[in-house]
Amino acid sequence: MNEEITFILDSAKEGMEGAMTHLEKMFIKIRAGKANPVMLSSVMVDYYGSPTPLSQVANVASPDARTITVQPWEKKLLHEIEKAIMNSNLGFNPMNNGDMVIINVPPLTEERRRDLVKQAKAEAEDAKIGVRNARQEANKELRNIEASEDLKKSAEADVQELTNKYIKKIEAHFELKEVEIMKV
Repeated sequence: MNEEITFILDSAKEGMEGAMTHLEKMFIKIRAGKANPVMLSSVMVDYYGSPTPLSQVANVASPDARTITVQPWEKKLLHEIEKAIMNSNLGFNPMNNGDMVIINVPPLTEERRRDLVKQAKAEAEDAKIGVRNARQEANKELRNIEASEDLKKSAEADVQELTNKYIKKIEAHFELKEVEIMKV
């Protein structure tokens, strides 16, 4: 196989791997009943006038399956952190004990679990679209190179094989996440 085709196949695989990595990051943010510090990864705190990720101004921990604690490095940030968590629309009700912010993570209702499964399914569909876009880009590049038709057809078949492999991976990943979310 010529170098150009190898490069295009590698590039397609890289794009598909990127879609998979993004999906994994998004799945981490979808909570499955247990408290996890990652749940607060999207929270931005007003730190001296500039929005700063919560993890850069405080220690975020999960001492047990139902609690998240946020210990700010500067006590005067307690109120800002509390406000940022409430404004983040994560559905948490933070409590301030004077030293740290404590969040009790309520157990998920059946309806909320279904909503989270829908959210996870949407993320999986987005990942599949990313994989298909990588396939489409690779096929477009393959059509524009100088090579025999047999080589191009063979390379397109390889791209399709890669696509099928990543789509199956995404579906398996989604099924695991669905089971994790629905488990009471």
